[in-house]
Amino acid sequence: MAAKLKNQLTSTFKMHGFTLRSEASKYLVEVFNHVEEAERDEILEKMIEIIQKQPLQSSLIGKDACETAVQECNAEQEEGDNVFCIIDAFSVPRYTYSADRKKFILNSTLGLPPPCLHGTAQDKVTLFLDRYTILQQRTQRHDLFTPPVIGAEKDESTKKFQLKPIEYLLGSTARLGEIIVLGMLTQLKEGKWYVEDPTGAVQVDLTDANFHTGLFTENCFVLAEGWYEDEVFHVNAFGFPPPEPAKVTRAYFGNINFFGGLSSVCAKASVKLKQVEQENRDAMFVFLSDVWLDQVKVIEKLRVLFTGYSDFPPTCFILCGNFISAPQENHRAKVLKECFHTLTDLVLEFPNIAENSRFIFVPGSQDPGPSTILPRPPIPSSLTEEVRRKLPNSIFTSNPCRIQYCTQEIVIFREDIVTKMCRNCVKFPADNDVPTHFAKTLISQAHLCPLPLHVCPVYWPHDTGLRLYPLPDLVVCADKFDPFHTTTAECTVLNPGSFPRTDFSFKVYFPATRQIEDSKIGD
Repeated sequence: MAAKLKNQLTSTFKMHGFTLRSEASKYLVEVFNHVEEAERDEILEKMIEIIQKQPLQSSLIGKDACETAVQECNAEQEEGDNVFCIIDAFSVPRYTYSADRKKFILNSTLGLPPPCLHGTAQDKVTLFLDRYTILQQRTQRHDLFTPPVIGAEKDESTKKFQLKPIEYLLGSTARLGEIIVLGMLTQLKEGKWYVEDPTGAVQVDLTDANFHTGLFTENCFVLAEGWYEDEVFHVNAFGFPPPEPAKVTRAYFGNINFFGGLSSVCAKASVKLKQVEQENRDAMFVFLSDVWLDQVKVIEKLRVLFTGYSDFPPTCFILCGNFISAPQENHRAKVLKECFHTLTDLVLEFPNIAENSRFIFVPGSQDPGPSTILPRPPIPSSLTEEVRRKLPNSIFTSNPCRIQYCTQEIVIFREDIVTKMCRNCVKFPADNDVPTHFAKTLISQAHLCPLPLHVCPVYWPHDTGLRLYPLPDLVVCADKFDPFHTTTAECTVLNPGSFPRTDFSFKVYFPATRQIEDSKIGD
């Protein structure tokens, strides 16, 4: 029996171009002895698929590679338990794109050290280089930029474009027309705009530039079309790199878990989790921002909110800061601790909600913490100890943070990012449709904060925690701007608005149907 199983394993691996070492075949025989015959082929195919994605040095497969594959298969089997998972920004997996292998490789397998909080100058270079590389490989795969297939019939309706590096312009003495470059919009000199990529920087003339949809800010990446002469690139049109739906990204890179969480593979691939998601039609997420716990009116409205949901408790309440209305520098920590005590007592008045709903607290810029640099760590545990003890379902997390619910990926970000981007854009949109322009910018840039570092500081080594690639299902940008929600490239961007400033408005999200409900607590 063992010999027959060994032959089956060896021949299947050979069909895929692999040779099993003796210790690997012994290990797999032991593993597959406990697997039903009917399921063996399917599990073996899965294992080989996982092994193919590993950074292999040769076609000889050792025991280590097999153990990793078995663990990943087990993780997929156990995924039914990973229905709800909170991922803080500091534990997001770190991948680097390899242009040679055309795949993303985990930094730990490349031998790169784990990130420290305050990075080196090289980390700042890597931050922008990684942002550029992600957008470049995504753009070059887009239909408009893929080279035509040799021998195929020409389709006149779809014009193909070719990206040029900036060194191509700098190395030319003649006038160049109809050029498209991908680069970062920046001011290298006061009042003079440049487009920069890893090969160089060129000054741009924006006099006749036509701006497409989006908020074009300094340090965002743009597709610039125009002509080049006398060391100046005269831009006719400015656009963003075309967005790419998450399912297209995953079709290229497989089930890599970019998002983070308990599983080593992407939750999107789990049939069990999809089934749980569809069956749980009553699941809902309630989003509130600027929950000023020191305001009596806010506490009264929260009481009304909890009374309304007491019979049908939501999956979770996501409460975003700031948690006190005015920054009281001297007594801020003490006031906030008392405010959390008040909130805890209020929630405990509704046992059904306290037992069945999760409470996720995302800090704002004025809440106690080490600094206003992103990502922000959770509110210090010394202030939240009592809440966590009395409400075991409460979670204090970083800003931004991520939630994996079944197969859905949700990103929560508490920052007045809409306001900051409007204030820092090169040209404000003429139609004043800020939500559409803002959503297009975030999704095209694949980043939560495409702003200069002096406007919105970021810990350089932890910029990964602010990336939106592949695109999640829902991005919640809690901002004091008016509430809105809009969808682009199968990704919804939502702003619940400031709870006290919008007459106590909030948003409710239903994952099973992906519907968003505008809600308000009236007088």
